[in-house]
Amino acid sequence: MKNIPFNKPYMTGRELWYIAQAHTNGHLAGDGMFTKNCHAWLEARTGAHKALLTHSCTASLDMAAMLADIQPGDEVIMPSYTFVSTANAFVLRGGVPVFVDIRPDTLNIDETLIEAAITPRTRAIVPMHYAGVACEMDTIMSIAQRHKLLVIEDAAQAVMSAYKGKPLGTIGHLGAYSFHETKNIISGEGGALLVNDDRFAERAEIIREKGTNRSQFFRGQIDKYTWVDIGSSYLPGEVIAAFLWAQMEEAQSITERRLDIWRRYHEAMATLEGAGRLRRPVIPEGCQHNAHMYYILLESLEKRTEVIAQLKEQNVHAVFHYVPLHSSPAGKKYGRTSGALTHTDDLADRLLRLPLWLGMGDAQDKVIAQLQAII
Repeated sequence: MKNIPFNKPYMTGRELWYIAQAHTNGHLAGDGMFTKNCHAWLEARTGAHKALLTHSCTASLDMAAMLADIQPGDEVIMPSYTFVSTANAFVLRGGVPVFVDIRPDTLNIDETLIEAAITPRTRAIVPMHYAGVACEMDTIMSIAQRHKLLVIEDAAQAVMSAYKGKPLGTIGHLGAYSFHETKNIISGEGGALLVNDDRFAERAEIIREKGTNRSQFFRGQIDKYTWVDIGSSYLPGEVIAAFLWAQMEEAQSITERRLDIWRRYHEAMATLEGAGRLRRPVIPEGCQHNAHMYYILLESLEKRTEVIAQLKEQNVHAVFHYVPLHSSPAGKKYGRTSGALTHTDDLADRLLRLPLWLGMGDAQDKVIAQLQAII
């Protein structure tokens, strides 16, 4: 059987042409024409007050932690079942991640456990929208409002997803997107910060521009720019933005085609779920997802290990996902847990992600056939 990779980066066909245009324009550093195009698309598509491209979602989260003014000892509530950047952004400012359990249906942070994790040191809640499926944002925003906390959405996996019609990344005060090559809309590496609370707009530009007011200078608002705040170089180059712009132009089509692949998996796995061999993803009412991934939950860690190995023998590369942060060496050193993380420990051991990329064609049929034979 031909090798079936877990991921295969998709190109629309215009990426290299736009990169050549960026070179012809004589501007390969950040914030050129293609960056401006991407900013305008994000703001129009999401309704965010301001969108700023960054070189990674990690960078966007770093900026969010600075904008939240996280100080040593400040606590930030988040799920343990997430990527390391969700926690690292705040640890770098001296913050303490407080890990709470996830819901067994969506694998998102359990909103019913957040309030019990709040202390006088709590400054923010960071929901992560796993697989592009929304957290219960009405409840989370209500909790944040009652306790005067910021909400920073880790929407790395959620470009083109929505909650009750509102784009993910735009419900909290700040939101972070990823355009990593494993995501739906890609630039190799890349990200964006969505600023939804205009209190943070001006400072977000300054932090992104190495702590200078350079953006105001180029808009003619000041006659020279200088160092005014903390910050770093979070701009992507125009080569990245040019590649991303080609993807954004096709974002709707990309999403629809991924949803077709997702639905094909979902239908094919129904019989196995009915037989009690696995569990399929759950999409709550009001959640419009983007088919970022298709995963299955198997009966045990041992079964997952066995299935991965058997698929690999057939040249099908399926993978598991995060090692929960609370059980990692750095998680134990820098963070703490609130309550038992029973679902986190259990589901992390049983989750298996299936190959999902545009152009799979017959490869998807082979993956499905192998799973039906193995499980």
